[in-house]
Order: sequence, then structure tokens, then C-alpha cells
Amino acid sequence: MTIAARLVTTITAPLDPASADAPELLCRPGRTLLVQRGDAEVVAFDVDGPDARRGSEVRFPAPWPRRFGTVAVSPARDAAVFAGVHAVRSVGASGATRWEVRHGCWGGCPVQHASSDEYADDGGHVYPDSGSVAVSADGGLVWAHVRGPLAGDGNAEEDDEELWVVLDAESGRVMGRVSTGTVASQSLHTPHPDPSQMGLSLGEGEEGSPVLWGRWDGRQLTAEQVGVERILLAVSPSGRRLLTVPVGQWSLLLHDLGHGSTVVGRLDAADSVPAHPRNSGTDRVFWDVEAAFVDEDTVVAGTSECDAPYGPVRHWLVDVDGMRLLGELSYPFPVVGPARTAGSGRWYTLSKDGAPVHLWELDRLE
Repeated sequence: MTIAARLVTTITAPLDPASADAPELLCRPGRTLLVQRGDAEVVAFDVDGPDARRGSEVRFPAPWPRRFGTVAVSPARDAAVFAGVHAVRSVGASGATRWEVRHGCWGGCPVQHASSDEYADDGGHVYPDSGSVAVSADGGLVWAHVRGPLAGDGNAEEDDEELWVVLDAESGRVMGRVSTGTVASQSLHTPHPDPSQMGLSLGEGEEGSPVLWGRWDGRQLTAEQVGVERILLAVSPSGRRLLTVPVGQWSLLLHDLGHGSTVVGRLDAADSVPAHPRNSGTDRVFWDVEAAFVDEDTVVAGTSECDAPYGPVRHWLVDVDGMRLLGELSYPFPVVGPARTAGSGRWYTLSKDGAPVHLWELDRLE
């Protein structure tokens, strides 16, 4: 069965893809932001507001080049929070620093840097490891994966230890912390509708790929391990369900947060997805490392990575209640890459050059 996808709109990325990261959509309750990072600035606008037509973008000057970390934008677009090699820094639209929390160097050196100028031209910091950062759904908290120790706390036990910290978004005050017990080269936060919860995927290369689920009760941060060799794909609109995939990408795994993130459903690609028409069967079928909840019970999951060598990529509608394939999505033109969450029953894809963003929703059964 094929299931039609309807194009809601196409949004032109504000920055030249030749000198910027691909745009991404950040979904928050009642708002979906398009965010794009360039070397000199970060641009954000509300895709459902008047500035979706490029009327009133907010631009944040970047404190360091994009190769030195990641960024998150607050739901109200009043701040961009940069996770860098040596610090987490909150910046206003004027470029003024709102606050900064310095930490151990992701470049692996023992120096606690005061500025990116100290290592920007150093060959030993050309390809540093990195943490990541996210702003909570209500904009009140900043969650950050950093390398210890934190500046000024005098905790020698945290030297070279990786930490997950919760910060006050207004002041940068460290409110909670927990050791991740990892040696990561990169990480990625997955926000939850509840500001007090957050997901964190950590990539350790050959050492592992754990997923942590964090909870902040106002006094203490706790982190539960969801899986050791996993990647967190998406959170359902209610926040009750998580979708993960093993690092081998052979199965979609459904977790119920109400039962300690227990796996309650599984869908194996090999058993449910036919090989690409141009695949002779010599290469296995596997899931993408990104997916999108359309609603609480259905997910758009792709096999674009394994399909790409053979031609047009494929996306599939999955019923997560029964963990069964409902059918292949039919697009009015070929898409590339995985499906990504866009909120409000939608998902998005990027064009081949990473510039236009195509926003989709379910149309009808064919």
C-alpha cells in the first residue's frame, strides 16, 4: 500500500549552504523554529509565523566558528546557547554575552581556556571532540553535555570527566549535574515536552553509543541509561513514548517512559521492509538514524541511507501501537535523506543541496 504525503510548504534556508550547516527545525509546544548555523551567525524564525516569509528573522552573532561546537535557540528566540570547545555561552540577538559557563577542553588538552582565540589556530584543536546543548520546552532550563571540570567549582574529581548539567537559562547558574561515565566524541540532545526531562545520545566511536534519559526534579538531576548501543530517534507528542534504533540500525524500538523506558515494541527492517527495487538482495535493509512522530500512534521512518545507492529513497508509515508497517509514503517528487520531526502532525525533508526545507503531512490513502 502507498500512502500519499502532501507538501505543506517549501521554506528557503536563510544562509548559503556552501558556508553554513543544513537548516533544522526545532519543535516546541505551539511553535516550530527553523534554525541555521553559519560561521558568523545563527538565524532563527518561526515557520508558522509571519517571518516564515523572511519578514522578521532573529540573527545571533556566533562567538566562535561552527566547527567548534553546536547551538540551540530558545523557544522565544531571545537567546542562542552555544556549546563550544571550552565553554557554554548564551548570547542575545545583539551579540552580547548573557552568561558563560567554562569547562574542561574538548580538544583533550589540560588547559581551561578563557577564549577560543587561545586554540583557534592550534593544529591540536582542528578536530576536537564536542558536547551539545539544548533549551527546555519552556525556555527555563539549559541542558548541556560538557567536559569537566567546571570553572571555579574546585572539583578535582571531575578532571577529564564528562558531565551532564542543568543550567538556569536566565543566569547560567549550575543547578544540577551528573557524570555520564562516557568518553564521547560527540552528543545530541532530544528535547521532551516536559521541561524537566531530556534525552541525550552519546557517540563514543568503537567504545559504544549509550542513550541517557535525564530528569530534573528541581533539586537533583538523575540520568537513566535507556540503552548501551542505541541512538535516540524521536519523542512522541505526549512525551510518553521514545523511539530508538540500535547502532546496527536493524530494528525500530519503542520505549514507554511510564515504565522506566522499557522496550515495549520492535519492528525489524529485514522482516518488514522489502529490498529496494534496484537492490539485487546483496545489501541488507536497515532503518535511518532519524524518524518523525506524526502523532502519538504513527511514525514516519525511512530507509534512505541503505536506499541511496539504488535511486529514490523510501519512507514508511509505521503504526507503533502494533509495531507494523502501514505502507510506503508516496511523494509528488523524489525526496532525499531521512524524515525529521516538524511538529503538529508534520515532518520535513531537506533538498539535495541542503537549502530548501520541504514540510509534509499525510494526505490520503491511494
